[in-house]
Amino acid sequence: MTRINRFIFTLPFLCLLMAFQAKADPGIYPLPPDDVDIVGELRSVTVAEGETLLDIGRRYGVGYEEMQRANPDVSMWVPDAGTVVTVPTRHILPPGPRKGLVLNVAEMRLYYYPEAKPGQPRVVETYPVSIGRMDWRTPIGQTTVTAKQKNPSWYPPQSIKMEAKADGITIPDVVPPGPDNPLGTRVLRLGMPAYLIHGTNNPWGVGMRVTHGCVRMYPEDIESLFERVPVNTAVQIINEPVKAGWFGGALYLEVHPVLEEHKEDMPLLSHVVERIAPILGEHGRVDLAKVKAALAGETGLPVSISRSSI
Repeated sequence: MTRINRFIFTLPFLCLLMAFQAKADPGIYPLPPDDVDIVGELRSVTVAEGETLLDIGRRYGVGYEEMQRANPDVSMWVPDAGTVVTVPTRHILPPGPRKGLVLNVAEMRLYYYPEAKPGQPRVVETYPVSIGRMDWRTPIGQTTVTAKQKNPSWYPPQSIKMEAKADGITIPDVVPPGPDNPLGTRVLRLGMPAYLIHGTNNPWGVGMRVTHGCVRMYPEDIESLFERVPVNTAVQIINEPVKAGWFGGALYLEVHPVLEEHKEDMPLLSHVVERIAPILGEHGRVDLAKVKAALAGETGLPVSISRSSI
């Protein structure tokens, strides 16, 4: 499909998008046609007195590092009131089938493609998450949701208890439901033993590498998602620091920092070529200066890399 055809075909979707966003919750968007890859729009928000960037990010479904990269010159904890900040609520959809749950660990973001209800258009939901630290990596691969549980008790594994003991902290054999439970109020159990998607009693850590391998969500996000995700839902966990996709006849690039443990074996420039070559098409042209700027910035914001746009 040519870039002109892409633009024309996108117009009905743009109308649907504007109508949908007027009433939808943050992070829930109409699923675009297969040849459109971007959802959402960037927001500009003025900081209120006493507000942190984490407060703003949570309000719009954005995690810690996403807000930090989008606003590198603004204090996360004590921004000046009246400062206008960027809220990165525009995303290129991850590569691969648009179904089930897709977790991109490099992006620290989860996507959910629910089946449409009869007579309703399909949507995509997206949420910030925390993932495993370098020494407790979240695994990559395919699995499923095997069980769902409300108000779980936490049975910390021996490895975590030993780590805490080395720091002078004693963790009990079981932590009952309640405000001190690090699993929060909802758990999605995965086919990967010992790995969960769950809530948290420390929401300010969402959007960072702070877990022991599990996937941590804002309490309100997991409670909402929990109600709609059925058992046996497919889960795809990927590591894609670079995403590319089309919108309005232009090719966009979204670059996130490579996870620390992959910095040597995942050169970003090679990854860019791998991402854009299959979708560029015979009519596409990219601006190498724009590509280099996106690679240098690693802002996580989708930027046009087309030489010219319509």
